[in-house]
Amino acid sequence: MVLTKIFPFLSWIKGYNLKSFQTDALAGLTVALVLIPQSMAYAQLAGLPAYFGLYAAFLPPMVAALFGSSRQLATGPVAVVSLMSAASLQPLATAGSTDFIAYSIVLALIVGVFQFSLGVLRLGLVVNFLSHPVVNGFTNAAAIIIASSQFSKFFGVSVDSAEHHYQTMIWVAQAAMDYTHWPTLIYGVSAVAIMVGLKKINPKIPAVLVAVVITTLISYFSGYNKDMRVPLSAIQMPEFAALVDEFNQEIKTVEELGLERMSKGKELEKLEKAVKGHGPSLEAIALHNEIALITAKMNQVQEHNRELRAQLRQLKFEKAQQGEQAIFYPKNALPADVPTDHNTWRLKVSNAKLKTDSLLLMGGGAIVGKIPEGLPTFTIPKLEGNIVLKLLPTAIIISLLGFMEAIAIAKAMAAKTGQKLDPNQELIGQGLANVLGSFGSSYAVSGSFSRSAVNLQAGAVSGISSVITSIVVVITLLFLTPLLYHLPQAVLAAVIMMAVIGLINTRGFVHAWHAQKHDGIISIITFFVTLAFAPHLDKGIMVGVALSMGVFLYKSMRPVVAKLSMYKDGSLQSTEQHRLRGCRHIAVVRFDGALFFANASYLDEQIIKFRNDMPDLRYILLDASGINDIDASGEEELALLVDRLHAAGYGFAVCNAKGPILAVLDRTHLFDKIGRENFYPDTKAAVADIVGKIHENTDLPSGGCKSCPLTKYLPR
Repeated sequence: MVLTKIFPFLSWIKGYNLKSFQTDALAGLTVALVLIPQSMAYAQLAGLPAYFGLYAAFLPPMVAALFGSSRQLATGPVAVVSLMSAASLQPLATAGSTDFIAYSIVLALIVGVFQFSLGVLRLGLVVNFLSHPVVNGFTNAAAIIIASSQFSKFFGVSVDSAEHHYQTMIWVAQAAMDYTHWPTLIYGVSAVAIMVGLKKINPKIPAVLVAVVITTLISYFSGYNKDMRVPLSAIQMPEFAALVDEFNQEIKTVEELGLERMSKGKELEKLEKAVKGHGPSLEAIALHNEIALITAKMNQVQEHNRELRAQLRQLKFEKAQQGEQAIFYPKNALPADVPTDHNTWRLKVSNAKLKTDSLLLMGGGAIVGKIPEGLPTFTIPKLEGNIVLKLLPTAIIISLLGFMEAIAIAKAMAAKTGQKLDPNQELIGQGLANVLGSFGSSYAVSGSFSRSAVNLQAGAVSGISSVITSIVVVITLLFLTPLLYHLPQAVLAAVIMMAVIGLINTRGFVHAWHAQKHDGIISIITFFVTLAFAPHLDKGIMVGVALSMGVFLYKSMRPVVAKLSMYKDGSLQSTEQHRLRGCRHIAVVRFDGALFFANASYLDEQIIKFRNDMPDLRYILLDASGINDIDASGEEELALLVDRLHAAGYGFAVCNAKGPILAVLDRTHLFDKIGRENFYPDTKAAVADIVGKIHENTDLPSGGCKSCPLTKYLPR
């Protein structure tokens, strides 16, 4: 029992046989055929080279299966986590750079440690802070952001990432209107058509793999990619050399300013440590100002550099052959007697300096290109204190969101298989998958809905299927990466777009609205905030969680305090909800919620309201069936309420009080103050006794209240 708790995979052995292995092997192979192209696509979504997706598909699926509780959950790169990983790292480094890759791996390690810690400490319930309306609003927005982020690859254009996603989409639209690479668009649309068509014909066909194989073969034989390296002298455009030189100078200026800011930052850090606890010194204030000025200057230079980059990307050339050397003329400026290949060539520009002796011109579409063969290098990621602190908030959100997605998928499958799940063990499995995965250059991963569904449909009976999946990925890394060289980037974009369509769930908004209007409003607000602040996706989650907690606290502070009367079936129900007539002299009051410091005074407010609304009121019966807990503040407020009612000549009694509540009242002597004879085991007995007392009192106006609905409780 203890061993299976530490090593859950040992429980697979019972009843496992050759037939089970054959089924798992087939399921694992099927999932791998979907995972390999998907993982490469998701890696690019995360701002990483495509082959890092294969690294993330190597160890994590196997580790999560071996140490998790679900036997069918397929772990690996997923769309939402990939996007959040990229969004959190964009302010720290340029996508695809060495630092960006290193930070992605560190983020995976932090996510893994956090998830593992929650699992070991049995704190899986913290995921409940992410309510379903918040997750629904966030997921729908994320799906739209993910799908639209692939438009640039679909149209074959390059743009910088703006501070807000909608601005980036505007730039993509402008670039696409300026020039669309039609073969790229055809590849993307064709891949979507293949995947949609095959899914309709037979969902069991690995549509993603078929689309990848077909488009890669066509790309290879048609010469889809036509990249060419040329010197600056090959560009026959007078102002081009000056433009490239200005661009390179701006890049150099940004690098110099970055180094200067780093140096000032380290100097400030040392100074703050030296004067810690004594307040900021004049020297520290001066350094802060210098850093702010450097940052402002960097932003100004970077903005100008972005404009230069956009200008260079808009240039279009035609190629002519001059002997063995290729010469490039601006589009529509080719001399009349010079033959051309009738192709449009564009300059490949990134955030790095342009090599004037080796400019990259693109005459075709973008492909995956060379993927390093072999397994990744296994190292422990280097942790830097300041980077960890910057990544921690996003890591926590990714941890909770990723786990929530994984456990939701696992529960859905367990409902079909009858398997028992342990959320804390699943946290341990997901945590170890991220931790050990980071040692093998993996970025953050989670459970995948689409691949888990494939795994289940293929008949997987244990986590062996995920082990087989990892083995197939290893074989691919060792021997098959050259086959992916000519895979068009547009096809990977199509894979992502098809994968996230399933995340869009508009019915979730309607369902939340029907359940509770405030839940529907929270879901919609989360959706729009996530869209508005993208790519800073954490803002949407934080606003959603804050709203959910605010509503929860408000409802806790103002629970339902219902006045009860006789319903047609003989039970006591809310007079307001069922429009019932109550007794003029007796108020039966039910308090629905824990009586604690935040809402204790609210009960008193409602009692005062009943007293003001009922001038003939003589007795108050508190139905405590809805009170599950009471703290010191709640008990103190109840004691003051009893004193005020007794002083004013009102009777007071309690019915349906639970054992723990009675225990608190007994320990604080409030039980005796109210009077033991004024506690009743149920509402019927309490009403019958109190009605008898009140209606026998001839001093009441009109000699009592013979038509009172509560008199039906009197014994016949």
